[in-house]
Amino acid sequence: MRSRSCSRTGCSARATSTLTYAYADSTAVLGPLGLRAEPGTYDLCATHSSSLSVPRGWDVIRLPAAETDAGPSSDDLLALAQAVRVAGLGAETELPVEPTVGRRKGHLAVVADG
Repeated sequence: MRSRSCSRTGCSARATSTLTYAYADSTAVLGPLGLRAEPGTYDLCATHSSSLSVPRGWDVIRLPAAETDAGPSSDDLLALAQAVRVAGLGAETELPVEPTVGRRKGHLAVVADG
């Protein structure tokens, strides 16, 4: 597996985190490095991750780095969705503990709306 470089122009440092924007919620989500580069995401090195700034009025959600390199758990997508909901609504909303089983695509599960 080849390591990826920082997406910032002129930076060739090794990427350590992935940045994703939720434009509708005016939220930037910075989390552990994704399994692969995806359109609409940006890989950042440790320096650029720690100095991330967003437009005024936007929120930044910083997800903790994984302690082990065991890969994503089945709760990763639900945790990200919950974090965006909390940032957007300003209050915690409950998600089902056991998601409805749906079709799997890659490492993310497609969950039917209940």
